[in-house]
Amino acid sequence: MIKRSFLGLLKPKFEVQRVPLKPAEIKEIPIPKQVILMLKKPKDPIHAADTVALAKGDPIYTGQKISLSSDGSIYVISSVTGTVGDISSFAGDFGTTYISISIDVVKEDVFDEAFANRAKSPDLAFSKEYLQALPGSPPFSVFFDKEKPIQTLCITGIDADILSMTQRYVLLHQKSELRKGIQALKGITHADRIFLAVPQNADSELGDLGADVRVVDAGYPDTLPRLLTRTLFGQTVPAEKTCEDLGITFFSAEAVAAIGAALERGRFPVHKILTVTGKDERPLLVSARVGTPVKEIFSALGITTGNLDRIVFGGPMTGSAIYSEDQPILPDTDAILLQDRIQIPPVSHYPCINCGECVRICPAKIPVNMLVRYLEVGRYDEAADVYDLHCCIECGLCSYVCVSRMPIFQYIRIGKHELERMHAVEVNHA
Repeated sequence: MIKRSFLGLLKPKFEVQRVPLKPAEIKEIPIPKQVILMLKKPKDPIHAADTVALAKGDPIYTGQKISLSSDGSIYVISSVTGTVGDISSFAGDFGTTYISISIDVVKEDVFDEAFANRAKSPDLAFSKEYLQALPGSPPFSVFFDKEKPIQTLCITGIDADILSMTQRYVLLHQKSELRKGIQALKGITHADRIFLAVPQNADSELGDLGADVRVVDAGYPDTLPRLLTRTLFGQTVPAEKTCEDLGITFFSAEAVAAIGAALERGRFPVHKILTVTGKDERPLLVSARVGTPVKEIFSALGITTGNLDRIVFGGPMTGSAIYSEDQPILPDTDAILLQDRIQIPPVSHYPCINCGECVRICPAKIPVNMLVRYLEVGRYDEAADVYDLHCCIECGLCSYVCVSRMPIFQYIRIGKHELERMHAVEVNHA
């Protein structure tokens, strides 16, 4: 617990440089000697004991699909050629578990031909079977829910969190791939409408990409899907519902460009574009193989870490801290943030002082000051029923402005996770 006087509590300041309007050059990270592929397992007990049909020493080829032994729809795609070094379990946050597959890399890529053969006639089944593992993680599985038909597909050319330039880079430098990806999505998904959300001043540089271009305010948190749904389509996502319940889904610009590149070349794209921000708070764009450990990226950029420094996957508002530089980047890792231990904002259990800052800044108009009281003592059902827990869009602004330095955002995420876990237990024992 951090103790401080009441008069010593000040509103936190977020002192970072603004991301340049036009991203700078991108740096290619060398292929590491070993990559680590993370196969995310479902949380249901059916797949709890599942593994992969691989053994140490087995050959692996670039673009090869590695799936759970009992379910081919749960998979990861190899980004390198080599041999299996180790297979182990990995525990993520909020009950997420992975199968960690390390691959000892050889220099020359040998591409698996199964993808090229299937890519000649792409359809929705093929997309679910292969393309969901592309950089950007396009969510093709939402098109298989017959109870929630998708009519509108929105491509986001705007980065969801601050200090990230991934989507903006794709928008400016991968127009050809983006155009081909949009064309492919029309044939694969048969969505009634395809929109492309872009920041101000970007629409004049794009030309005709085959989608309805909409210019939106790129200020945070207006770039989050729920707020974009309201801004672009005039619809508000109800509590405990998703954008997909309204027939709307979101693909990142990187994911769409990866679709275009994959189908045009007949090879699975294996490079992830991400923004790396070091202790100097200067964002750098890099391209690395999916599965590259963080330490290899830092080494290539000349970034050093010290004891008690914090590494965050994602941006400063909604990212999650990781505990090891050995952790690899995933297909949906858009940013890595390194915070010096002396710059990490302290977290406190100092009680709420009812200043109202969190209530005033909340875009969902939630009574956060009351909500957090129930969350911190584990009364999650009441937090959801009385104080609108499920209306939260998880932007993190409440934690940012909290005078008492309470970890409100973390309380909210834990509360939602616990309710989801309790519901799953009830269903499994019904």
